[in-house]
Amino acid sequence: MTPTEPPPRIPFVDLAAQSRRLRPEIDRRIGEVLDHGRYVMGPEVGELEAELGRWGAGASAVAVSSGSDALLIALLALGVGRAENRRDAVFVPTFTFTATAEVVLLAGAVPIFVDVREDDFLIDLESLDREYEVLRTAGAATPKAVIPVDLFGLPVAEKPLADWAAARNIEVISDAAQSFGARRDGNPVGSLAPVTTTSFYPAKPLGCYGDGGAVLCVEPATAEVVRSIREHGQSADRYDIVRLGVNGRLDSLQAAVLLAKLTVFEQELAARRAVAAGYSERLRASSSTAMPWRVSAPECAPGVESSWAQYTLRVDDAAGRPSAETRDGLRAHLDRAGIPTAVYYPRPMHLQPAYERYGRGAGSLPVSESLADRVVSLPMHPYLDQDALDRICERIANP
Repeated sequence: MTPTEPPPRIPFVDLAAQSRRLRPEIDRRIGEVLDHGRYVMGPEVGELEAELGRWGAGASAVAVSSGSDALLIALLALGVGRAENRRDAVFVPTFTFTATAEVVLLAGAVPIFVDVREDDFLIDLESLDREYEVLRTAGAATPKAVIPVDLFGLPVAEKPLADWAAARNIEVISDAAQSFGARRDGNPVGSLAPVTTTSFYPAKPLGCYGDGGAVLCVEPATAEVVRSIREHGQSADRYDIVRLGVNGRLDSLQAAVLLAKLTVFEQELAARRAVAAGYSERLRASSSTAMPWRVSAPECAPGVESSWAQYTLRVDDAAGRPSAETRDGLRAHLDRAGIPTAVYYPRPMHLQPAYERYGRGAGSLPVSESLADRVVSLPMHPYLDQDALDRICERIANP
């Protein structure tokens, strides 16, 4: 590289490196699908479900067409939506991707937005309790379910949430779109909540080469309802329709890709955790009062193993004050050095035009509103090497 050439750009997610490693197994798996020709719900789907159930400590897994469809199907399976004489309400964190909120409306229910905690981005039980009391007092809808989100790969502490929900007869559906493979106190995602949904979008820790998802159920009876809804609400007889359903099936080709990727998934999770540890060590070592920004690295509580879907910093100005301008300055600084970043998420759901009518406006959920101005995600994938980590962290420390 000559002095005038820009530095090579670091991939934000390096799917190409993973593909090179797995190409023979992926080709073999795809070839088997092409040979048998069962492109929808072929034998690979059942094999994948068995593997996913193993990862979920024996949960009954149902593969579906996307993470969004997984959420919608889970809501329908639990009877959440618009009934004849009531409208259900579902509590969701406002600091999340739109899919968590949109499926609530698609199911016929209304979303009730809840704040998150600043240190780990996960649903705040105190905010949840406040919003529950506001809803109960207003009486506009019936509290029916809560969807905690394992943001950036960190699993929610399900026991306190489960106790809160059980005391109020509220269903819990875990949105684990970013956390498949994570564990809390040795228990894997998929076993931590009665119903867990996940996504296999390509950039996820376990991703296919298109859209895909799954619903994992602790109770096999719930999984059977999910299977029925996945295929238009049919019973064992294809043309015997026993409930409202959707076309939520997973393609055999995507199942084949996922089966190939599962052969190295444990190794990739370990690599992600090593990358996260490498970031944190370097950022702590390079912290300086001379920097025009202060960065707060994410942390895992004892007993928690994140799947590290993202490595997300909180950025403040040199005086420690929240500042979108400072965050965006850091992003521009990194971009000039060939280092991509992303912001998840630049606007909380309760301030999005599609959902404004369901929230209480700016200032109502202050932690999420502040985080939207401060968060920035750095490159994160299992194939990020030490040189890249050095380069990224050195650039952060040297404006």
